[in-house]
Amino acid sequence: MVNLFDISNYPDSEPYEFIVGDRVTWKRTDLGSDYSNSSYTLSYRARLESSGSTTFAITATASGDDYKVELASTATAIYTAGRYHWSAYITRDSDSERIQLDSGTFDVKANKATSTADPRTHIKKVLDSIESVIEGRASKDQESLSVEGMTLSRTPIEDLLVLHSKYKGMYVREQRAERMRNGKNHSAKIFTRF
Repeated sequence: MVNLFDISNYPDSEPYEFIVGDRVTWKRTDLGSDYSNSSYTLSYRARLESSGSTTFAITATASGDDYKVELASTATAIYTAGRYHWSAYITRDSDSERIQLDSGTFDVKANKATSTADPRTHIKKVLDSIESVIEGRASKDQESLSVEGMTLSRTPIEDLLVLHSKYKGMYVREQRAERMRNGKNHSAKIFTRF
């Protein structure tokens, strides 16, 4: 493991995700030759998906020929968890002319130490809901009910089992990816034939 407080270990690109209340750092080493940080400024603007009014702005600073971004824990502590769409801009200092250089997304995760939000992923929530419906249906015989001309139908159990299988597979893949991100092995077996 490397010391992530050391600038020489900062990632060379924007993070895909970070946690509310954590220090977040990165650098852009690919811009200095075309956009000297003595004449240009790198900035970011991020907007929360499904809530256009929730935004945050970032301004990079010079670090040798590179641009570095350092977001303090106190700055990210006020961010709202969710997916943000960001744009990176380079601005010419002499006349404030600006162009968009890059774009992407940040997944800003809730701080598990302070958040009371459900920490399950969307896939896990759906899988749990499907399992709950299947369990609730196990004791019921009828698939549809008709009362005074109104018909109420339930999803056939076969369809629920297909959905369950699909989401269970997605959840297993999600868990494997998380284990790999954390540098751990996963239990998937790889078969080969000679």
